[in-house]
Amino acid sequence: MPEGSPVDGQDTSIIVDVANVMGARADGWWRDPAAAALRLCREIAGLADQGLAASDLPAGVTPGVADKPEWVLVLEGRAKGAATAWADMSDPDSLADSQPLVRLVLAPGSGDDAIVAQARDLQGYRLVVTADRELRRRCEQAGAAVTGPRWLLNML
Repeated sequence: MPEGSPVDGQDTSIIVDVANVMGARADGWWRDPAAAALRLCREIAGLADQGLAASDLPAGVTPGVADKPEWVLVLEGRAKGAATAWADMSDPDSLADSQPLVRLVLAPGSGDDAIVAQARDLQGYRLVVTADRELRRRCEQAGAAVTGPRWLLNML
């Protein structure tokens, strides 16, 4: 079985390079990165709640991935401000604690380093969503499969 191929019953994590995915769509994210990151995180939370069918998976990913994988959303820089609104229980639109399948990771430094650490340290099948060539290479070396932002954006 090729490295990165899922096995029935194996944990599945989808690690999202939020900055890279935000940058793949021109929706004005650069004016308010935190608000754009929060919008994207909420969209992904909705997708996480729906789950994934085998036909939703990117080309080259074999069926067997858990239908409700854990989504790990890595935030860096000014986009980390999204975490405050995400966790604000007074915000009726907040998804804090209601979405156990989505976890925010605030990169203490380089977002790429935080993504690689997740790709290396998580157990089971890992799929990283990014278009960054060097990051893709590093994640593949860490044993993760990689797909581009278009795959995710097409499902949102």
